[in-house]
Amino acid sequence: MRTFIAVPLPPECQRMLGEIQSGLLTTNADVRWVAISSIHLTLKFLGEIDPARIPQLADALHATSSAQAGFSLRIHGLGVFPNVHNPRVVWCGIDGEVPRLQHLQADVERACAGMGFEPENRDFHPHLTLGRVQGKRNLQHLLDYIRIGSELECTFHVDRYDIFKSTLTPRGAIYDVLKAIPLRI
Repeated sequence: MRTFIAVPLPPECQRMLGEIQSGLLTTNADVRWVAISSIHLTLKFLGEIDPARIPQLADALHATSSAQAGFSLRIHGLGVFPNVHNPRVVWCGIDGEVPRLQHLQADVERACAGMGFEPENRDFHPHLTLGRVQGKRNLQHLLDYIRIGSELECTFHVDRYDIFKSTLTPRGAIYDVLKAIPLRI
């Protein structure tokens, strides 16, 4: 079962991301846009795992995270990875209590490593993927739109994160929550 760990977004933030994505769509750039309902803040991608490991994984994550209190984040700003000369991913930025998010992500990484999952070899850069660039059509128009940015933003409270199952279909991935991991209130 294809699995990852992520912070879900509240409906008001999903609506705001939909507005941002609608603006980006007007560029007619060659981008495969992520369905708004599928956008989440990934903490750790696990890949294919045995479903029987989920209860043990949830216990390890809960033990690690139960001491951490919830915190606030703000979605705001647009950009591309890896850079404007070779854009592959269009993203929306995260700020607010990012050091607490980074601490949570490090805790998740340690808990997963303790269960034998390979540690991530890249630094954690919190962001929300809005789309993946597929070609050069109208790319400059897209980059100009991103440079101008969006004044829309959404602040939300993180009080849990989830273990998700990802099912790949011809129409895109479908995500189902397998287990919610609460933070300390």
